[in-house]
Amino acid sequence: MPEVVGVRFKPCTKMYYFSPGDITDLKVGDPVIVETVQGEELGWIVMAPTMVGDDEIKGTLKPILRRATPVDLAMAEVFRSREAAALAKCREKIAELGLPMKAIGAEYSFNGERLVISFVAEERIDFRELVRQLAKSFKTHVEMKQVGARDEAKLLGGYAVCGRELCCASWLTEFHPVSIKMAKQQDLPLTPTEISGVCGRLLCCLVFENDLYVEVKQSMPKVGSVVNTPHGKGTIVGLNVLTETLMVELQNELTIEVKASEVTPLAEQKRPARPEGKSSR
Repeated sequence: MPEVVGVRFKPCTKMYYFSPGDITDLKVGDPVIVETVQGEELGWIVMAPTMVGDDEIKGTLKPILRRATPVDLAMAEVFRSREAAALAKCREKIAELGLPMKAIGAEYSFNGERLVISFVAEERIDFRELVRQLAKSFKTHVEMKQVGARDEAKLLGGYAVCGRELCCASWLTEFHPVSIKMAKQQDLPLTPTEISGVCGRLLCCLVFENDLYVEVKQSMPKVGSVVNTPHGKGTIVGLNVLTETLMVELQNELTIEVKASEVTPLAEQKRPARPEGKSSR
């Protein structure tokens, strides 16, 4: 079982495993310089040295090179302060070249050796001339990174329909698959504007409660089931998973709300047909 430490490069992003190597006494919050496929990066320890199973390691475990020094941190701050100007310059060049793309973020590596420009576009873009001009202006290696709608919302931030800061920008470290089936499982209206986030995609929070809805619904009688209640026999016409209550239409056509624990399912029966000309409630 290898010993690893968890490193995160920015808040609300994925944690990566690295080998502590010969560096001892690493603690959560310590800044470190690590080796990545893009080169050296500045990150922060978010998980102290821990033994993990071999199956949790994907690929080769890269080492922590050293602890970050005050000089490293000061240099990172200097280049961070230049990112807004770099983004403005990039947008200016995009306009000059007439490229159908929108630059939304600029990020320097801690030592300024690399500048990554994040952008959104509807189609593939030939940005070779843009990269050449930017590299000439900034005297550094420039990379272009096309991102999707969810990543754009995470990068730009904002507030959701619930009135709180976007989950993806405030605490969510990874995006999970979201499906329309989850909205149906939670009995939500399927109107796109009501189940979509500011990114235009299905709300990430549909994932958070889905397991609860699945578990509770499995323990509750289904809509259409005939049950005995403290008020007599009736048919279930609705469920409230969060309160674990049922809407039951009694034989006298009065609809009541009762706790799921207070009803007893009867043998499967067909709901009696309503007399002709009588509308349902």
